[in-house]
Amino acid sequence: MTKYSYSRVDLYKRCPYHFKLRYLDKLTELPDYDNAANPLIIGTAMHKGIETENVDIAVKEYLDTFPGLNNLMIEEQIKLEYWIPKAVEFLKVMFAGAEFEHEYRINTNNFIGFVDLMAHHPDGTVSVVDFKYSNSIKNYATSGQLHIYKEQLEQLDYKVRDLSYLFIPKTSIRRKKKETTNEFRKRLMETMDGQQLTFLPIDYDDMEYIYFINTVDEIEEKIASGSEEWVRDPHEECFACRALAGKFGTPPNYLDAIQDEKGEILMALPKNERREEKIDVRPDFWIYAESYVGKSTFVDNVENVLFINTDGNTDNTTAPVVAVADKKIKEGRRIKTEHGWQEFLDTVADLTSEENTFEAVAIDLVEDLYELCRTYVFDQQGWEHESDGEWGKGWGLIKTEFNNAIKRLKMLGYQIIYISKEKVETTKLKGGAEINHYAPNINDKQANFLSGTVDMTIRAYINADDDHVLVLNSDKDSFGGSRIEFKTDEIDLDYDQFVSELEKAQKGKKTYKDSRKTPVDEDDTDTEEVAEEKPKRSRTRKSKAPEDLSDVEMAEDVSEEIEEEKPKRKRRTKESEEEIDTETEEEPDEEKPARKRRTRKTADEPTEDEEESDDAEDTDEEVEEKPERARRSRKTSQEEPEDEEEEVTTTRRRRRSRRS
Repeated sequence: MTKYSYSRVDLYKRCPYHFKLRYLDKLTELPDYDNAANPLIIGTAMHKGIETENVDIAVKEYLDTFPGLNNLMIEEQIKLEYWIPKAVEFLKVMFAGAEFEHEYRINTNNFIGFVDLMAHHPDGTVSVVDFKYSNSIKNYATSGQLHIYKEQLEQLDYKVRDLSYLFIPKTSIRRKKKETTNEFRKRLMETMDGQQLTFLPIDYDDMEYIYFINTVDEIEEKIASGSEEWVRDPHEECFACRALAGKFGTPPNYLDAIQDEKGEILMALPKNERREEKIDVRPDFWIYAESYVGKSTFVDNVENVLFINTDGNTDNTTAPVVAVADKKIKEGRRIKTEHGWQEFLDTVADLTSEENTFEAVAIDLVEDLYELCRTYVFDQQGWEHESDGEWGKGWGLIKTEFNNAIKRLKMLGYQIIYISKEKVETTKLKGGAEINHYAPNINDKQANFLSGTVDMTIRAYINADDDHVLVLNSDKDSFGGSRIEFKTDEIDLDYDQFVSELEKAQKGKKTYKDSRKTPVDEDDTDTEEVAEEKPKRSRTRKSKAPEDLSDVEMAEDVSEEIEEEKPKRKRRTKESEEEIDTETEEEPDEEKPARKRRTRKTADEPTEDEEESDDAEDTDEEVEEKPERARRSRKTSQEEPEDEEEEVTTTRRRRRSRRS
């Protein structure tokens, strides 16, 4: 029998349709790197900081998740640095004399879950605490999560003394029209000074476990019957469904599905399984550099590669080339355009055949290909610019057209390589210093999408000694990241040396199915390896006097206040009690944030990611004082979570080793 987590069952109750997409169809959702305030990513970092009592580790966890760096991420870093010490101090005082055990894994015959914190008291009892990075406190008073944890822990002979949530508040304020970066960050600190942690005790209800078991039985019966009736959003609690309906947020973006501009799935792509399990020396990658550094020449060394070239610069490469470019053809008095984008689509269709000997496809340059897509859509729609489409339709159509074509190419089973030129942007750090940030020469949203479809993004450059260098482990100065942890940060721009470093980085590790050819569902990952990294019980905490809890709100009466509404588990709107300049914030759901290299495990067993994401049920709609046409900060797309299992860490986390 499948092992069920609380969040898996909760997703089924809220939306059977998205349960089917995730657990039966096993679609792979691309991480949303556009949103610096992504609660899934921030929640992961927050948990890490509380567990290690180290803010620097938490900040590194957060920043390493993203392929790039921008001012919005620095502002989220400020929030982490503010709240983590307060949470750590509160726990020391609240559970004086207790021994802490973080991320305890419950793994029984039919259940799997992870407890954020178990405080072991001298009398042999334990307190169970779950951390929530959320303002929707009332929603959790009716959650069955902690009740089920208690039942499972007592089956393992633990004596559970009490259950509680520790809420770390979100701080979401808009930058005013004429406000400088420093002024905004100062106001952010002042806003956080007016907020506080909230501690919510939960009274145990044994009926919650009965409800859980009944729902598991219902799921098993439905799967066994082969039912095709998977209802969408039956209780209007599915955040992804509402995003698809255009009500708010961004719909999930699936790697292995063709979707329309609204995000609806048009077709699930077949999964190619041609490659054997082995150490991967042919990863999908994205390389970028200034002109004349040698990026195309480097890729030319890939065996059996086909170049799809957009700029005509092929003199220094020897591999076969398909040239794609817009061409003007005169027919009588009419001038007809043959679109390079159509040539690319035809090439992808040709590559579907098994009758060729190519093993890799390199797009040189990928930003030019995106421009060809733009002009193609403009011509189809009779536009001159994206803004000619109503209500953002222009950008949506181009993004959908481009992303779907890339997905089709990805699923054919070839090694995929993107080549780009380099652009330089300026980012202001916390202390006010400015740094240059290097990135591929394409808009940020497309860069984040493309980086989510490859195994690594690497930069090449020429150093002061005129050496051509390849950066394997990127730092905060450059856009990049990798699923493979390289032993060295930089090497010569030499393909043989690159392959050698790939082999060294994976030496002695378990072989795995190339995730490019068979996208790995999170339920297939090996949680044992992750679990080994979790520190076990820490030393006994020495606490201060109880008076130090004055900064924490004790929300003891919340569950009683809404007890009558308990059976009706609908989303509630939290009205802000403070007059702060906040914005409505929706937490994304069912998205896979951080890309993390993983090994495989038996199918049907939930991963650690499922149970570490239990903030996902939260719905924050904070009331805001409306400023005068305040300018929105870049990358404000946010989505409420649909599945609690995504809140902390999920598959495909982009982890990057930073240079010390």
